[in-house]
Amino acid sequence: AGFALGAKLVCPNKDVWIIWGDGSCGFSMMEVDTFVRHRVPVKAMVGNDACWTQISRDQTSIFKSEVACNLDFSRYDHVAEALGGKGFLVTSNAEMETALLQSQHESDKPVLINVLIGKTNFRDGSISV
Repeated sequence: AGFALGAKLVCPNKDVWIIWGDGSCGFSMMEVDTFVRHRVPVKAMVGNDACWTQISRDQTSIFKSEVACNLDFSRYDHVAEALGGKGFLVTSNAEMETALLQSQHESDKPVLINVLIGKTNFRDGSISV
């Protein structure tokens, strides 16, 4: 989120997007407060699969356990709204299109699009560092 802040300050007329997983969003979410306070309209999209998927992938294969990896879906869109930004919840393709179009009209405040996604195995075999 810090790099997005710098990018937007250097290029104020460009759209700057943060692409987060739900885990990284949980760690960096309060930067939305910084964006609001300093009127820096960064946009963010969260791929929310309600899991520490990067950890779970290796933990499950090595230790045969998913303990502490599965989470509830967090309403990061509500947090963005509470901090003074604009939040959207996306659960379908139609809602995604609407959220993207409406986010383009928010030029003076940060936007967060919370996309509820399913779990996949697309990164099986990759190495986590």
